[in-house]
Order: sequence, then structure tokens, then C-alpha cells
Amino acid sequence: MSRVTTVLPGVLPGIRRARKEEREEISRLLGEAFMADPVSGWVFPDEEHRRIVHPRFFGVFLDAALRDGWVDVLEDHSAAALWLPVMVGETAGAGHGEDDGHDEMTEALAAADPGNERTRIVGELTALAHPMDRSHYYLPNIVAAPGRTGGGRGSALLKAVLERCDREGMPAYLEASNARSKALYERHGFVFTGRTVDLPGGPPMWPMWREPRG
Repeated sequence: MSRVTTVLPGVLPGIRRARKEEREEISRLLGEAFMADPVSGWVFPDEEHRRIVHPRFFGVFLDAALRDGWVDVLEDHSAAALWLPVMVGETAGAGHGEDDGHDEMTEALAAADPGNERTRIVGELTALAHPMDRSHYYLPNIVAAPGRTGGGRGSALLKAVLERCDREGMPAYLEASNARSKALYERHGFVFTGRTVDLPGGPPMWPMWREPRG
């Protein structure tokens, strides 16, 4: 993947592609950003344990994006977005195919916290909800650092890739883990697919799909 840089003068730092040597810093950002997330609270009920295991758990998504997709970050590492291409049919050779990656991802998530069955449950249920009949770009995680939310960082990261989706005629997909993020995605053209991912005794997740515009 080529490097992409977007500069927002006087508003936000530039957006660029993350480098592999930045992995540890980005995994810590992901871990910190999801500490108050309701789904993470269900997967890891003990807050101290959650803080310890989070970078390893979200590092599974980060490693997949660094290997098979791309990671966009703000220059000051205050926000990041992970993207994975999911390719179906004739284009399957260009990324994850129809069944590639789901089992591997579920096993890796389970291995991030051995003995915690909820890591496997969330991986299996989100895999079942993931539409696999059309090629698309998948956004497993997008975060802003604690105390840096609400400043347009998420929207800036989304906009850069969604403009690419529109140029390429490529849909996008994600699972919103809370109502606030769901509202953000709706403002950017994502639509709830109609059936929540219901974690046993836990909060819902909203699978969301965006058709390319234009």
C-alpha cells in the first residue's frame, strides 16, 4: 500500500499510513481507547485485567491490518483506523476471501486471553453477522485517544477512505459497538443491516454497511 497523507491546516494533524515499527504505540492507543467501550466491558469484566489484556486483544486486528490491509493514523498518534479488504469471487486473490480470515481471527482473539470464552464468542458472533457476498473494505476498529474524542478525528479518518470507496465503487462494512459511534457512522452513510449482534447477557453491536456514492 502506498503512503497517503492528508493535511488539515489549523484543525488536525496530518493523516498518514502507519508503519510496522509503530505497532506497539498503536496497540496501546487501541487498548486505552476501548477501556470504556460497553462490548469490551462485557468481554473483560474486570477493569484491571481489561487494561492488561486490551493491547494484546486489539493487537490481533492491528496485525491483520498491517499485514493484509492498512492502518491510517494521525501524525500525533491521537487517532487510528484499521482497514481490511475483503474480496469475494473473481477478486478474492487480492485480499481475504469469502471464508479466509474468520476462523483465524476468532482463534487469535481467543488466544489473546486464554480461558476467557467471551473472546471466542464475540469473534464467532461478529463473523456470523459479517456479509460475505460482495467485496468490501472492512473497518474493524477506529479510535481516538481518551480525551481527544469529539474533535473530528474519527470523521477525518473515515472521510479519507470513504472517498476512496466512492471512487472505486467499493462498499464498506463495520460493527458499531455503542450508540454514539453508530450515530457517527450513520452521518457518513453507513446503514444498520437490520439485525444486531446480541452478546449473551451483554450489549448489542450494530452491523453497518455503506454503499459507495456516485
